[in-house]
Amino acid sequence: MTDGGASSMPPNDAESTPRGGFDVGPSPEISKHYRVLARKYRPSTFDDLIGQDAVVRTVSNAFETGRIPQAWILTGVRGVGKTTTARILARALNYELTDGSVSGPTIHMPVPGVHCQAIMESRHMDVLEMDAASHTGVDDVRQINDSVRYAPASARYKVYIIDEVHMLSTAAFNAFLKTLEEPPEHAKFVFATTEIRKVPVTVLSRCQRFDLRRVEADVLMAHLANIAAKENVEVEPEALGIIARAAEGSVRDSLSLFDQAIAHAAGPVRADAVRQMLGLADRTRVIDLFESLARGDIAGAFREFREQYDTGADPIVVLSDLAEFVNFVTRIKIVPGTADNVAFGETERLRGRDFAAKLSIRVLSRMWQMLLKGIAETQAATRPAAAAEMVLVRIAYVADMPTPDEAIRMIEQNSGAASLAGGNLARNSQTPAMSVTQTMPARPSAGPRNNAEPSVRPQMTAPSPDVQAAPTALRIASFPELVALAGDKRDLLTKAALEADVRLVRIEDGRLEVALERSAARTLINDLSRKLEQWTGRRWTVIVSNEAGQPTLRSQSEVARNQRERAAEADPRVQEVLARFPGAKVVEVRKLAAEPPESDAIGEDPAESSDDV
Repeated sequence: MTDGGASSMPPNDAESTPRGGFDVGPSPEISKHYRVLARKYRPSTFDDLIGQDAVVRTVSNAFETGRIPQAWILTGVRGVGKTTTARILARALNYELTDGSVSGPTIHMPVPGVHCQAIMESRHMDVLEMDAASHTGVDDVRQINDSVRYAPASARYKVYIIDEVHMLSTAAFNAFLKTLEEPPEHAKFVFATTEIRKVPVTVLSRCQRFDLRRVEADVLMAHLANIAAKENVEVEPEALGIIARAAEGSVRDSLSLFDQAIAHAAGPVRADAVRQMLGLADRTRVIDLFESLARGDIAGAFREFREQYDTGADPIVVLSDLAEFVNFVTRIKIVPGTADNVAFGETERLRGRDFAAKLSIRVLSRMWQMLLKGIAETQAATRPAAAAEMVLVRIAYVADMPTPDEAIRMIEQNSGAASLAGGNLARNSQTPAMSVTQTMPARPSAGPRNNAEPSVRPQMTAPSPDVQAAPTALRIASFPELVALAGDKRDLLTKAALEADVRLVRIEDGRLEVALERSAARTLINDLSRKLEQWTGRRWTVIVSNEAGQPTLRSQSEVARNQRERAAEADPRVQEVLARFPGAKVVEVRKLAAEPPESDAIGEDPAESSDDV
């Protein structure tokens, strides 16, 4: 890692003094003494490393048992501490006190040793650092091969640190192989790279590999808070969380952003100032946008997006933040403990937990897929704001569409219902026969035509399908119809609340009495009354009753599922399977529709030719 606790080394005077004795900038005192946080708090011991416990444990055991390899290769993303770890390894290999009390390599370095200062400042003559990005040729490697045979001048080991080793040419790698396989006892090699796949296998097989992992956001927050206390900087925890998430596991990036935030704020570091600095949208407003999409409220989503856009938010950043929150809610749904991560704000965790309880994985995964595709489209669009709005439209109207198997099942059910009602075409204004009758020009009526006219004329003067589907003609007689109506209106949050938080007491058209679970939202009754009036076109009275009421639909579904599982477990065939496979258990019980016989496949109602088995 590049960053950990404060270095115990004194400031490097060579770094703080301008080369050639020239003053740099109008304030020589500031220029000479200020060092960026990423360098000021660079780790100098293994104890200072954060987030790399596996590496520290392995190296500690190797040093204690004397099983020190001839070469290490450190890999990981930028800023996790590859070069810093290499320097700490060089220091540990050559750690020596002036009184001679330390006789060999050790990881315990409580005080600076004889060589520590020069090694950590990259100026020790026996610890040679080379940047392979600027020294890629075979001649550079030949110089190492020629010098490696000579004993160290003052230290215990000669240590060669090669950064970005994957940049070496093929000829340079080949020139390294023999030396790397059989180096002198006084020579050690430490390689660092961000592209481990570009390093030849012949080199990897000669090195002990360490993968430095990204540092968790909560660990970064604690580290930044510790540095803020040392720097006497007042900072909000939410601001630290924003910086830690923006760093994406890189300690150097987090310290660079924190340094920038301190300069940007010119005082206490607030979350709003950090968002403005990074060009991020307000997290609360992103959650409000997510809620509007989940409710199917396109007008509200448009309004919220436009307000964010007018305040300077980038449409791509808004969609990216929205995708990040979708991922956060999905993770909470799968691993509820994710909501306890302090790297996320209190509002974000509470509302994320609420959404995870109400939205299904199918809806969340579709929102994620559509956002990924929409972000790419927005990046390529000439009008990003308009493209982002079209992405929001698709999410609201498509996210709750059925899966392919559900669509096939619905088609089969609808076709069965149509075949049962096929003899009464006059009642269905959508049938082709009725459409033809309505579009036919008027003709003189014959006798048989007059006999059929009374049954057709009401349909001719009936309202259009749009008018028939208006809320004024909608009546609700049962609670399942009410839940289905919420699903038809694509109000997923209300539908989930009706299924999980509401216990039915009684229902009549225009009146609903319910009992509520403790998890129900405080505004559920008012919201439900308002939405029922909008959906049905009449005023509804929604009352919270003192009666216990029926179990929630979700509880009823769980009871039914448990009964099916117990019945399946009691089946002798299932018991035999469970006995033959120890540890196996019944996970799910499904009802499968039997395939109709070929002789009955034509001319028979599908609803009558299939049975649950």
